[in-house]
Amino acid sequence: MALNTPVCDFGWPAVDFELADTHGARHSLSTLRGPNGLLLMFICNHCPYVKAIIDRICRDARALQAQGIGVAAIMSNDPAEYPEDSLDNMQRVAAQLDFPFPYLYDATQDVARRYGAVCTPDFFGFNRQLELQYRGRLDASGRMPAAPDARRELVEAMRLVAESGRGPAEQVASMGCSIKWRS
Repeated sequence: MALNTPVCDFGWPAVDFELADTHGARHSLSTLRGPNGLLLMFICNHCPYVKAIIDRICRDARALQAQGIGVAAIMSNDPAEYPEDSLDNMQRVAAQLDFPFPYLYDATQDVARRYGAVCTPDFFGFNRQLELQYRGRLDASGRMPAAPDARRELVEAMRLVAESGRGPAEQVASMGCSIKWRS
């Protein structure tokens, strides 16, 4: 079932966590944040919405990192029900696509719950003070990639956050598959 993310709760403080990435390295807000902010993305391997934009996610992550914004992806789905989202498959996908960011495994789903993540992809853009400023979409893509010249909404928003500390007042919600919660 496709879901949309809620509107941005401007100023909501990032919740600290510690998760391992696909190489076993541990990460927290302090290790992930950049001098100009942080983008956390809840993604997974099996979602057709993520598959449609994963190349753009990697491209835009590199652009944001060049602007001093830390970037990380978190996978919170239940791999028992969705084997494509297993840690082994996370490792394979991250290597195959040369992820320029840590791909973190939220085995307990606690981080997704604390962030209120609802779908994949779900983007959380924070300023230098780790206050939420963006909860929108990557671009106009859905289950199929948007046109190659589609407006890069996430990049534009995060550049504004890096420059001014504030995200755009108008944001279009991200859309994707629901987080696959354990029963």
